[in-house]
Amino acid sequence: MSPPPKDALPPATPADVARPSRRDVLVRLGASAAVLGAAAAGARALWDKGGFDVVQSSATRQVRDYRLAERDVQHAEFAIARAAPKEAGDDSPHPTATPEDLVRRAVDAMGGMGKFVSRGDVVVVKPNIGWDRMPIHAANTNPDVVAAVIKLAFDAGAKKVVVADGSCNDPNRCFQRSGIWRAAYALGADVVLPQEHRFRTMRLKGDVLDEWPIFTTLVDADKVINVPIAKHHNLAKYTAAMKNWYGVLGGRRNRLHQNIDTSIADLATFMRPTLVVVDAWRVLMRNGPQGGNIDDARDMHTIVASVDQVAVDAYGCTLIGQKRENLEYLAMGEKRGLGTMRWESLRVKEV
Repeated sequence: MSPPPKDALPPATPADVARPSRRDVLVRLGASAAVLGAAAAGARALWDKGGFDVVQSSATRQVRDYRLAERDVQHAEFAIARAAPKEAGDDSPHPTATPEDLVRRAVDAMGGMGKFVSRGDVVVVKPNIGWDRMPIHAANTNPDVVAAVIKLAFDAGAKKVVVADGSCNDPNRCFQRSGIWRAAYALGADVVLPQEHRFRTMRLKGDVLDEWPIFTTLVDADKVINVPIAKHHNLAKYTAAMKNWYGVLGGRRNRLHQNIDTSIADLATFMRPTLVVVDAWRVLMRNGPQGGNIDDARDMHTIVASVDQVAVDAYGCTLIGQKRENLEYLAMGEKRGLGTMRWESLRVKEV
Protein backbone atom coordinates (compact mmCIF):
# COMPACT_ATOMS: atom_id res chain seq x y z
CA MET A 1 0.00 0.00 0.00
CA SER A 2 1.47 3.43 -1.00
CA PRO A 3 1.86 6.08 1.74
CA PRO A 4 -0.68 8.95 1.82
CA PRO A 5 0.38 12.27 0.25
CA LYS A 6 2.20 14.68 2.54
CA ASP A 7 -0.54 17.31 2.35
CA ALA A 8 -3.31 14.86 3.25
CA LEU A 9 -5.29 15.68 6.36
CA PRO A 10 -5.06 13.18 9.22
CA PRO A 11 -8.25 11.17 9.85
CA ALA A 12 -10.74 12.81 12.16
CA THR A 13 -11.09 11.48 15.66
CA PRO A 14 -14.27 11.56 17.79
CA ALA A 15 -12.78 14.49 19.70
CA ASP A 16 -12.43 16.50 16.44
CA VAL A 17 -16.12 16.18 15.53
CA ALA A 18 -18.34 18.78 17.18
CA ARG A 19 -21.49 17.33 18.71
CA PRO A 20 -24.56 19.04 17.11
CA SER A 21 -26.91 20.93 19.39
CA ARG A 22 -30.53 19.93 19.84
CA ARG A 23 -31.55 22.89 17.69
CA ASP A 24 -29.20 21.76 14.87
CA VAL A 25 -30.72 18.28 14.95
CA LEU A 26 -34.28 19.65 14.69
CA VAL A 27 -33.33 21.97 11.82
CA ARG A 28 -31.69 19.14 9.91
CA LEU A 29 -34.64 16.83 10.48
CA GLY A 30 -37.02 19.52 9.27
CA ALA A 31 -35.00 20.08 6.10
CA SER A 32 -34.87 16.34 5.42
CA ALA A 33 -38.61 16.01 5.91
CA ALA A 34 -39.24 18.86 3.47
CA VAL A 35 -37.09 17.22 0.80
CA LEU A 36 -38.73 13.82 1.30
CA GLY A 37 -42.18 15.39 1.27
CA ALA A 38 -41.50 17.20 -1.99
CA ALA A 39 -40.17 14.00 -3.55
CA ALA A 40 -43.20 12.04 -2.40
CA ALA A 41 -45.58 14.69 -3.74
CA GLY A 42 -43.82 14.66 -7.08
CA ALA A 43 -43.90 10.89 -7.26
CA ARG A 44 -47.57 10.85 -6.33
CA ALA A 45 -48.38 13.38 -9.03
CA LEU A 46 -46.75 11.14 -11.60
CA TRP A 47 -48.06 7.80 -10.41
CA ASP A 48 -51.61 9.00 -9.77
CA LYS A 49 -51.83 9.59 -13.50
CA GLY A 50 -50.48 6.16 -14.25
CA GLY A 51 -46.72 6.55 -13.95
CA PHE A 52 -43.90 6.40 -16.48
CA ASP A 53 -43.15 10.12 -16.59
CA VAL A 54 -46.59 11.36 -17.55
CA VAL A 55 -46.85 14.83 -19.07
CA GLN A 56 -49.98 16.98 -18.87
CA SER A 57 -51.97 16.93 -22.08
CA SER A 58 -54.89 18.93 -23.41
CA ALA A 59 -55.34 16.78 -26.50
CA THR A 60 -58.70 15.56 -27.73
CA ARG A 61 -59.84 12.03 -27.05
CA GLN A 62 -57.69 9.46 -28.80
CA VAL A 63 -59.44 6.35 -30.07
CA ARG A 64 -57.81 3.47 -31.87
CA ASP A 65 -60.57 2.09 -34.09
CA TYR A 66 -59.30 -0.75 -36.28
CA ARG A 67 -62.71 -2.03 -37.32
CA LEU A 68 -63.62 -2.38 -40.99
CA ALA A 69 -65.79 0.35 -42.42
CA GLU A 70 -67.90 -1.75 -44.76
CA ARG A 71 -70.61 -4.16 -43.61
CA ASP A 72 -70.36 -7.72 -44.89
CA VAL A 73 -73.80 -9.26 -45.30
CA GLN A 74 -72.57 -12.52 -46.83
CA HIS A 75 -70.73 -13.97 -43.87
CA ALA A 76 -71.30 -14.53 -40.19
CA GLU A 77 -71.00 -11.68 -37.70
CA PHE A 78 -70.48 -14.15 -34.89
CA ALA A 79 -68.85 -17.57 -35.31
CA ILE A 80 -68.64 -20.43 -32.81
CA ALA A 81 -66.34 -23.34 -33.62
CA ARG A 82 -66.41 -26.45 -31.47
CA ALA A 83 -64.70 -29.80 -31.66
CA ALA A 84 -67.27 -32.37 -32.74
CA PRO A 85 -68.50 -34.83 -30.09
CA LYS A 86 -66.71 -38.14 -30.15
CA GLU A 87 -68.47 -41.12 -31.60
CA ALA A 88 -69.52 -44.01 -29.37
CA GLY A 89 -66.61 -46.27 -28.59
CA ASP A 90 -63.96 -43.59 -29.23
CA ASP A 91 -61.81 -43.65 -26.09
CA SER A 92 -59.02 -41.49 -27.52
CA PRO A 93 -57.86 -38.81 -25.06
CA HIS A 94 -57.51 -36.31 -27.91
CA PRO A 95 -60.33 -34.07 -29.19
CA THR A 96 -61.65 -34.42 -32.72
CA ALA A 97 -60.08 -31.11 -33.80
CA THR A 98 -57.03 -29.00 -32.89
CA PRO A 99 -57.03 -25.37 -31.78
CA GLU A 100 -55.71 -24.43 -35.22
CA ASP A 101 -58.61 -26.26 -36.88
CA LEU A 102 -61.15 -24.37 -34.81
CA VAL A 103 -59.52 -20.96 -35.31
CA ARG A 104 -59.49 -21.47 -39.07
CA ARG A 105 -63.11 -22.60 -39.14
CA ALA A 106 -64.29 -19.67 -37.04
CA VAL A 107 -62.36 -17.09 -39.06
CA ASP A 108 -63.46 -18.68 -42.35
CA ALA A 109 -67.07 -18.38 -41.21
CA MET A 110 -66.42 -14.65 -40.76
CA GLY A 111 -65.19 -14.39 -44.35
CA GLY A 112 -61.56 -15.43 -43.90
CA MET A 113 -58.58 -13.54 -42.57
CA GLY A 114 -58.15 -11.83 -45.95
CA LYS A 115 -61.25 -9.84 -45.11
CA PHE A 116 -59.49 -8.32 -42.11
CA VAL A 117 -55.78 -8.24 -43.05
CA SER A 118 -54.46 -6.72 -46.28
CA ARG A 119 -51.17 -7.39 -48.02
CA GLY A 120 -48.39 -5.32 -46.46
CA ASP A 121 -50.18 -4.73 -43.15
CA VAL A 122 -48.40 -4.59 -39.83
CA VAL A 123 -50.60 -6.71 -37.58
CA VAL A 124 -50.49 -6.78 -33.80
CA VAL A 125 -51.81 -9.91 -32.12
CA LYS A 126 -52.82 -9.20 -28.51
CA PRO A 127 -53.14 -12.38 -26.41
CA ASN A 128 -53.45 -12.54 -22.65
CA ILE A 129 -49.90 -13.21 -21.39
CA GLY A 130 -50.43 -11.77 -17.94
CA TRP A 131 -49.37 -14.63 -15.70
CA ASP A 132 -46.48 -16.93 -14.93
CA ARG A 133 -48.52 -20.00 -15.77
CA MET A 134 -48.44 -22.94 -18.17
CA PRO A 135 -51.17 -23.59 -20.76
CA ILE A 136 -52.78 -26.30 -18.63
CA HIS A 137 -53.65 -23.66 -16.02
CA ALA A 138 -55.73 -21.70 -18.59
CA ALA A 139 -54.60 -18.33 -17.21
CA ASN A 140 -53.02 -17.18 -20.50
CA THR A 141 -54.17 -17.55 -24.09
CA ASN A 142 -53.37 -21.00 -25.46
CA PRO A 143 -50.16 -20.81 -27.55
CA ASP A 144 -51.69 -22.98 -30.31
CA VAL A 145 -54.55 -20.49 -30.67
CA VAL A 146 -52.07 -17.61 -30.92
CA ALA A 147 -50.02 -19.56 -33.47
CA ALA A 148 -53.10 -20.20 -35.59
CA VAL A 149 -53.96 -16.48 -35.69
CA ILE A 150 -50.36 -15.62 -36.63
CA LYS A 151 -50.42 -18.15 -39.48
CA LEU A 152 -53.67 -16.78 -40.83
CA ALA A 153 -52.34 -13.20 -40.72
CA PHE A 154 -49.20 -14.15 -42.64
CA ASP A 155 -51.24 -16.19 -45.12
CA ALA A 156 -53.40 -13.11 -45.73
CA GLY A 157 -50.27 -11.14 -46.71
CA ALA A 158 -49.26 -9.37 -43.51
CA LYS A 159 -45.81 -7.84 -43.86
CA LYS A 160 -45.16 -8.15 -40.16
CA VAL A 161 -46.93 -9.78 -37.23
CA VAL A 162 -46.16 -8.60 -33.71
CA VAL A 163 -47.20 -10.39 -30.52
CA ALA A 164 -47.25 -8.18 -27.42
CA ASP A 165 -48.90 -7.80 -24.03
CA GLY A 166 -48.32 -6.00 -20.75
CA SER A 167 -47.80 -8.82 -18.25
CA CYS A 168 -48.75 -8.69 -14.57
CA ASN A 169 -46.00 -11.08 -13.45
CA ASP A 170 -42.42 -10.93 -14.76
CA PRO A 171 -42.78 -10.63 -18.57
CA ASN A 172 -39.86 -12.91 -19.39
CA ARG A 173 -41.33 -15.75 -17.36
CA CYS A 174 -44.88 -15.10 -18.56
CA PHE A 175 -43.95 -15.11 -22.24
CA GLN A 176 -41.83 -18.23 -21.86
CA ARG A 177 -43.98 -20.39 -19.56
CA SER A 178 -47.13 -19.56 -21.51
CA GLY A 179 -45.54 -21.15 -24.56
CA ILE A 180 -46.45 -18.10 -26.64
CA TRP A 181 -42.92 -16.78 -27.12
CA ARG A 182 -41.71 -20.05 -28.65
CA ALA A 183 -44.83 -20.49 -30.79
CA ALA A 184 -44.67 -16.95 -32.18
CA TYR A 185 -40.92 -17.01 -32.79
CA ALA A 186 -41.17 -20.32 -34.68
CA LEU A 187 -43.58 -18.70 -37.14
CA GLY A 188 -41.47 -15.60 -37.75
CA ALA A 189 -43.55 -13.20 -35.67
CA ASP A 190 -41.91 -10.47 -33.60
CA VAL A 191 -42.34 -10.79 -29.83
CA VAL A 192 -42.28 -7.50 -27.91
CA LEU A 193 -42.14 -7.41 -24.12
CA PRO A 194 -43.34 -4.37 -22.16
CA GLN A 195 -40.43 -2.06 -21.39
CA GLU A 196 -40.62 1.45 -20.02
CA HIS A 197 -39.36 3.14 -23.20
CA ARG A 198 -42.20 1.54 -25.18
CA PHE A 199 -44.86 3.54 -23.31
CA ARG A 200 -46.07 7.05 -24.07
CA THR A 201 -48.76 9.14 -22.49
CA MET A 202 -52.04 9.31 -24.35
CA ARG A 203 -55.28 11.07 -23.53
CA LEU A 204 -58.06 8.51 -23.32
CA LYS A 205 -60.55 10.93 -21.75
CA GLY A 206 -62.61 8.12 -20.29
CA ASP A 207 -64.79 8.33 -17.22
CA VAL A 208 -61.97 6.79 -15.16
CA LEU A 209 -59.06 6.62 -17.59
CA ASP A 210 -57.81 10.05 -18.58
CA GLU A 211 -54.09 10.43 -19.25
CA TRP A 212 -52.29 7.15 -19.05
CA PRO A 213 -49.07 5.54 -20.33
CA ILE A 214 -49.95 3.34 -23.30
CA PHE A 215 -47.94 0.43 -24.72
CA THR A 216 -47.17 1.94 -28.12
CA THR A 217 -46.52 -1.41 -29.79
CA LEU A 218 -50.17 -2.27 -29.29
CA VAL A 219 -51.52 0.93 -30.84
CA ASP A 220 -49.03 1.73 -33.62
CA ALA A 221 -50.22 -0.89 -36.09
CA ASP A 222 -52.34 -1.21 -39.20
CA LYS A 223 -54.54 -3.92 -37.70
CA VAL A 224 -55.04 -5.27 -34.17
CA ILE A 225 -56.41 -8.73 -33.45
CA ASN A 226 -57.57 -9.31 -29.89
CA VAL A 227 -56.94 -12.94 -28.83
CA PRO A 228 -58.05 -13.26 -25.18
CA ILE A 229 -58.75 -16.36 -23.15
CA ALA A 230 -62.18 -16.85 -21.58
CA LYS A 231 -61.90 -17.21 -17.82
CA HIS A 232 -63.18 -16.28 -14.39
CA HIS A 233 -62.09 -13.02 -12.76
CA ASN A 234 -62.54 -12.44 -9.04
CA LEU A 235 -63.41 -8.74 -9.45
CA ALA A 236 -64.87 -8.40 -12.95
CA LYS A 237 -66.62 -11.82 -12.61
CA TYR A 238 -65.49 -12.72 -16.14
CA THR A 239 -62.66 -11.66 -18.40
CA ALA A 240 -61.98 -12.06 -22.10
CA ALA A 241 -62.13 -9.49 -24.92
CA MET A 242 -62.90 -6.18 -23.21
CA LYS A 243 -60.84 -6.81 -20.08
CA ASN A 244 -57.88 -8.00 -22.21
CA TRP A 245 -57.08 -4.38 -23.07
CA TYR A 246 -55.61 -3.91 -19.60
CA GLY A 247 -52.41 -5.17 -21.24
CA VAL A 248 -52.26 -1.90 -23.19
CA LEU A 249 -51.67 0.09 -20.01
CA GLY A 250 -48.52 0.87 -18.07
CA GLY A 251 -48.36 2.46 -14.65
CA ARG A 252 -50.31 1.26 -11.64
CA ARG A 253 -53.11 -0.72 -13.23
CA ASN A 254 -54.27 -2.01 -9.86
CA ARG A 255 -55.66 1.46 -9.14
CA LEU A 256 -58.30 0.81 -11.78
CA HIS A 257 -59.73 -2.10 -9.80
CA GLN A 258 -61.51 0.41 -7.56
CA ASN A 259 -63.89 1.06 -10.47
CA ILE A 260 -63.21 -1.92 -12.67
CA ASP A 261 -66.38 -1.94 -14.78
CA THR A 262 -65.98 1.66 -15.91
CA SER A 263 -62.26 1.12 -16.49
CA ILE A 264 -63.00 -1.85 -18.76
CA ALA A 265 -65.57 0.17 -20.69
CA ASP A 266 -63.12 3.08 -21.05
CA LEU A 267 -60.44 0.76 -22.44
CA ALA A 268 -62.80 -0.94 -24.87
CA THR A 269 -63.90 2.49 -26.06
CA PHE A 270 -60.28 3.39 -26.75
CA MET A 271 -59.25 0.07 -28.35
CA ARG A 272 -61.64 -1.23 -31.01
CA PRO A 273 -60.07 -4.25 -32.68
CA THR A 274 -60.10 -5.43 -36.25
CA LEU A 275 -61.13 -8.89 -35.09
CA VAL A 276 -61.63 -10.81 -31.83
CA VAL A 277 -60.73 -14.49 -31.56
CA VAL A 278 -61.62 -15.85 -28.11
CA ASP A 279 -59.74 -18.87 -26.82
CA ALA A 280 -62.10 -21.19 -24.97
CA TRP A 281 -60.09 -24.30 -25.70
CA ARG A 282 -59.48 -24.70 -21.98
CA VAL A 283 -61.36 -22.38 -19.63
CA LEU A 284 -60.47 -21.24 -16.10
CA MET A 285 -63.74 -21.73 -14.22
CA ARG A 286 -62.79 -20.23 -10.85
CA ASN A 287 -59.99 -18.52 -8.91
CA GLY A 288 -59.21 -16.24 -11.85
CA PRO A 289 -57.57 -14.38 -13.28
CA GLN A 290 -54.33 -16.04 -12.22
CA GLY A 291 -55.47 -19.54 -11.31
CA GLY A 292 -52.73 -22.05 -10.60
CA ASN A 293 -54.74 -25.17 -9.80
CA ILE A 294 -55.23 -27.54 -12.72
CA ASP A 295 -58.57 -28.65 -11.28
CA ASP A 296 -59.91 -25.09 -11.65
CA ALA A 297 -59.81 -25.35 -15.46
CA ARG A 298 -62.01 -27.33 -17.84
CA ASP A 299 -61.53 -28.39 -21.46
CA MET A 300 -64.24 -26.87 -23.66
CA HIS A 301 -62.57 -27.05 -27.10
CA THR A 302 -64.34 -23.93 -28.36
CA ILE A 303 -63.24 -20.86 -30.34
CA VAL A 304 -65.40 -17.75 -30.83
CA ALA A 305 -64.77 -15.07 -33.46
CA SER A 306 -66.45 -11.72 -34.10
CA VAL A 307 -65.74 -8.04 -34.59
CA ASP A 308 -68.08 -7.30 -31.67
CA GLN A 309 -66.15 -7.40 -28.40
CA VAL A 310 -69.30 -6.85 -26.33
CA ALA A 311 -71.09 -9.77 -27.97
CA VAL A 312 -68.22 -12.24 -27.53
CA ASP A 313 -68.04 -11.42 -23.83
CA ALA A 314 -71.81 -11.71 -23.46
CA TYR A 315 -71.58 -15.21 -24.93
CA GLY A 316 -68.29 -16.22 -23.33
CA CYS A 317 -69.37 -15.49 -19.77
CA THR A 318 -71.97 -18.26 -20.05
CA LEU A 319 -69.13 -20.78 -20.39
CA ILE A 320 -68.24 -20.26 -16.73
CA GLY A 321 -71.87 -20.12 -15.61
CA GLN A 322 -72.09 -16.34 -15.46
CA LYS A 323 -74.96 -14.20 -16.78
CA ARG A 324 -74.37 -11.25 -19.06
CA GLU A 325 -76.80 -9.14 -17.02
CA ASN A 326 -74.39 -9.42 -14.08
CA LEU A 327 -71.51 -7.82 -15.99
CA GLU A 328 -71.96 -4.07 -15.68
CA TYR A 329 -69.20 -3.30 -18.16
CA LEU A 330 -71.15 -5.08 -20.91
CA ALA A 331 -74.12 -2.74 -20.45
CA MET A 332 -71.73 0.22 -20.46
CA GLY A 333 -70.12 -0.99 -23.68
CA GLU A 334 -73.47 -1.45 -25.37
CA LYS A 335 -74.60 2.02 -24.26
CA ARG A 336 -71.43 3.49 -25.77
CA GLY A 337 -72.14 1.83 -29.10
CA LEU A 338 -69.28 -0.68 -28.89
CA GLY A 339 -71.49 -3.68 -29.63
CA THR A 340 -74.48 -5.65 -28.47
CA MET A 341 -75.08 -7.85 -25.45
CA ARG A 342 -77.63 -9.77 -27.55
CA TRP A 343 -75.19 -11.86 -29.49
CA GLU A 344 -78.11 -13.95 -30.78
CA SER A 345 -79.29 -10.91 -32.77
CA LEU A 346 -76.17 -11.11 -34.96
CA ARG A 347 -75.71 -13.45 -37.91
CA VAL A 348 -74.45 -16.44 -35.95
CA LYS A 349 -72.78 -19.47 -37.49
CA GLU A 350 -71.81 -22.56 -35.52
CA VAL A 351 -69.23 -24.83 -37.14
